Amino acid sequence: MSTKTTRVLVLVCSTRPGALGPAVGEWLIDAIAPRAAELGVELVPVALGDLALPFLDEEEHPSSGVYRQEHTKRWSAMVDAADGFIAVTPEYNYGMPATFKNALDYLGREWAWKPMGFVSYGNTSAGTRAVQHAKQVVTALRMVPLGATVALRIADTVENGRLRPDAARDSAAAGILDELVGLAHGLRPMRERIRSTPGPLPGSYVRELTPDDAAEVLVLQRCCWVDEAQANDTLDISALRESLEQVRAWLGAWQGTGLWRDGRLLGMVRTRRAGDYWHVGRLGVAPDLRGQGVGRWLLRRAEAAADADCRRVVLSTGAGSRHNLALYHAEGYRTESSDGATASLVKPTPAGAAVGEPAGVV
Repeated sequence: MSTKTTRVLVLVCSTRPGALGPAVGEWLIDAIAPRAAELGVELVPVALGDLALPFLDEEEHPSSGVYRQEHTKRWSAMVDAADGFIAVTPEYNYGMPATFKNALDYLGREWAWKPMGFVSYGNTSAGTRAVQHAKQVVTALRMVPLGATVALRIADTVENGRLRPDAARDSAAAGILDELVGLAHGLRPMRERIRSTPGPLPGSYVRELTPDDAAEVLVLQRCCWVDEAQANDTLDISALRESLEQVRAWLGAWQGTGLWRDGRLLGMVRTRRAGDYWHVGRLGVAPDLRGQGVGRWLLRRAEAAADADCRRVVLSTGAGSRHNLALYHAEGYRTESSDGATASLVKPTPAGAAVGEPAGVV
């Protein structure tokens, strides 16, 4: 399971003055906050009435992602940053409120592959028909509605405008959060894939690495650099000795690129500029995927990211890492120096070649 914080929007859907929705939303937040803290979940309450969304007023279709109205842009940013949702909704005439349907209709891609849970309230049916109506809509948006719900019959639940204490109801609400978080983690690769650049392997995609990826990077480093330790007869290799916090620190200082598939980090590389040199490092590919051109593909992508005025691409590897050296030499690198333990390699960029930058000698 991912170590990233999960952001859940709690949507209070009724905008009617004096509605019960705010009281239900307040109860829900209070009931699930302890479990949210245990799961590392950020709860964000959102009252649809505060969004001031008029009936859909964008000229372009929501699937285009082209928004001209500021209220749409704000709503898009909120939904896009979320990993899942819990809708607190009443039932109006066997259906969900028009304000809820309108808020859903405003957007497209932002909803895709995210779970939505429901807390409903009403009289005879406790709002369950509103939930059934909403489930049809959210599935059309490629969302995943939860099976777990909480349905509140107003006459049995509310006293003086507030919800009566009920431990069983609180436990059921925590169950919604548990299911929501599990689905949010499971669907994360689907969300990332539709927003990322396709990779060289079927079903793979590329995205920037962030400090939140430290755990996955740490595991991949230790898998990849064991071979380096054997080839160079040493365990004194940074990638094998770094702590989680050290990995998180360099992920914040370098530009990292990760190749992913189904939530698994398959390969990575990091780059950064120093003067007029472009440094490439931590090029690693999962051991079971070597020999398929993934390392070469990541290396070329790293080189292509160099600033236009950089003169050299520089990198290093173990002096005894014959496989790595063969790859780098085949890609135009030359060994500039070696201290017996580490080989430093360079390759002129187009800017460097234009001014006759020496490539070094093997």
